[in-house]
Amino acid sequence: MSDSFRGLEELEIRNLGVIESSRVEFAPGLNVLTGETGAGKTMVLTALSLIMGGKSDADRVRTGTDRLMVSGHFAIEADLAAELDAEGVDCDDRTLLISRTITQDGKSRISLGGAPSTNARVSELAQSLIEVHAQNSSQRLMKQGYIRSALDKYGATNDALVEYQAILDRYQTLTSRITKLKNDEAGREKEIALLKEFSTAFRAVDPRAEDLVDIEVELTRLESVDELEQAVSTSLNYLDNDEVVLSSILNSALKSLHAASGKDKKLEEISGKLSDDVFALTESISALARYLVGLDADPAKLDYLQNRKAAINSLIKKFGIGSDREAAFLEIIERGRTVDERIKDLVGGAARIEELEKEKREARVALVQAAQLLSSARIEAAKRLSTEITAELASLSMPHARIVCDVVPRDCEAESSFQEFGIDEISLLFASHEGSDLLALNKAASGGELSRVMLAIEVVLATSFPVPTYIFDEVDAGVGGKAAMEVGQRLAQLAKFAQVIVVTHLAQVAVWADRHLVVSKNESGIVGISDVRALEAEERKVEIARMLSGQESSKSAQEHAQELLELVGAGRSAK
Repeated sequence: MSDSFRGLEELEIRNLGVIESSRVEFAPGLNVLTGETGAGKTMVLTALSLIMGGKSDADRVRTGTDRLMVSGHFAIEADLAAELDAEGVDCDDRTLLISRTITQDGKSRISLGGAPSTNARVSELAQSLIEVHAQNSSQRLMKQGYIRSALDKYGATNDALVEYQAILDRYQTLTSRITKLKNDEAGREKEIALLKEFSTAFRAVDPRAEDLVDIEVELTRLESVDELEQAVSTSLNYLDNDEVVLSSILNSALKSLHAASGKDKKLEEISGKLSDDVFALTESISALARYLVGLDADPAKLDYLQNRKAAINSLIKKFGIGSDREAAFLEIIERGRTVDERIKDLVGGAARIEELEKEKREARVALVQAAQLLSSARIEAAKRLSTEITAELASLSMPHARIVCDVVPRDCEAESSFQEFGIDEISLLFASHEGSDLLALNKAASGGELSRVMLAIEVVLATSFPVPTYIFDEVDAGVGGKAAMEVGQRLAQLAKFAQVIVVTHLAQVAVWADRHLVVSKNESGIVGISDVRALEAEERKVEIARMLSGQESSKSAQEHAQELLELVGAGRSAK
């Protein structure tokens, strides 16, 4: 595949449902999976769900076997490969292997690049690799979180959102500090005394997060100077002394070999390797000698580090929280960064409260401005998004349908209006035909219309922000004829920007495939290693005929299939 390709390259499945063993290779563009009912097409989606950290289910393990195994090879971007490499995940040639096993007793294991991982980490990673639209996935269209995220992605409002969230955090922090000061008035003097004691002790030690490890490492070295000196001296005595200089002996042997190595290539190779080894040995001897010269007992530094270790231990013992020494130490450092601010709050009393109240009023003004700026950006983006989705619906045989992304800001006078993602109520409104009122999408759209709305949104978003792979199951639910052809065409359009994998029972969708895969069962009802395969041109015509009429051998069905394939081919060539 191309070096620029991102997406799912290969899926391997063993002992999952009716699938005994299968390896499926996917390509860039539009990949279509077809096959008779019960042949295991949806098992491919089940396998992907498991790979991407989905819920494990021991009932999926094929009867008579002890475990199922699924694995996927993903071509990923260089930046993601570098991020995973930093985590210790092997991504050779920008290829990521994700594997999952589930046993009959329900035990599950998942791995990234061959190393054990967790479902949570893989699920997080999956969001940047795959977007799945399976049964009921269009229900996300009714969730504000999904609609808001799609709108912000489309409108590029992330900077405005980040600015709003930073001000909101500042505002909420001030509110919390003011409330705490008012509630803590009774024990104010006692807390001030305790905080000052902690502050004095903290500043005396001035600890750093890395102290626990660094001090132990350096103490171990300084306390072992005699032992280290003995070990290095003994080593050098073997390697380099007046009576036997090992490097000189090896160099003499090397000269002897060099004299004859030109007469035999194999000997020349051995001589070259020995030369490298002698050079490395000489460097190691020199390094040991330099290390020995630099080895210094430094009793003053040893005394300083021992005292600092004792001071840190005392700080942890007196002020640490919890039994975990390292966690307690890090919490002390974090507390030390804010202790002076807390003392200032308490010492200031009523005057400090008024000072913070003033800061809060200023923060609220900034918060309202940031919220309104974010809302304005969303409203503008929503108009454009609504227009583009409506145009896409017209291309999906819904010429009179309208979709409106409705953004309604809440009243900024109410404190409860300021939520994590802004002050906006965001929803999708839908009208299926001219003259009908715009209603909430779940009240106005049928199942087939919901599927097409979801597809229209993905096509619009993918032009700017595609994920590597889109997977659709039942995207053609409730459609047929011309509408099915349009669904196939829009899937092909989406496949120009990303890899698309579709499970379908409609010939009008399958004819648009760049790679057509068919899933079949053998006589025993099992899908084996050779039962998921890519179809050649003549085989595609037969499969399309089966999907059209249920009779792949029918001459008229095959002629209709050929006509559809030629129609799609001509349409693509014209573009």
